[in-house]
Amino acid sequence: MPSAPPKTMQLRVTLPDRVLVEEDTTKIVAEAHNGAFGMLPRHIDFVTALVPGILSYWVNGEERFLAVDEGMLVKVGDAVLVSVRDAVPGADLETLRDTVQSRFIELDEHARAARSALARLEAGVVRRFIELRQEI
Repeated sequence: MPSAPPKTMQLRVTLPDRVLVEEDTTKIVAEAHNGAFGMLPRHIDFVTALVPGILSYWVNGEERFLAVDEGMLVKVGDAVLVSVRDAVPGADLETLRDTVQSRFIELDEHARAARSALARLEAGVVRRFIELRQEI
């Protein structure tokens, strides 16, 4: 006789230095590059990159929220692993959306600007080496 379908998923949200959430959940909603998506226990296995946004999940009929930074979500069987650079739990969606905007998205803009400046420096160094080589 076939086994009963799982009624929950095991959600585990990890940060670089700790486990933030470890709960059995009946539903997960998150945001990827191509939009928001929802998952129920029998959802197909998959992997997706998460964007800064709100991750919501249900425990015993109660909706819970996390503001999450960029990361990855991996679903295999009844296990869902979310690994993000930073996350903040909260009950108020408005406050969490502000957190996403100020803490995660603005930090990403600063990181992009820093990477761009570094790329310009590297290109300048390479250009200078080419010039020196031509002089020799």
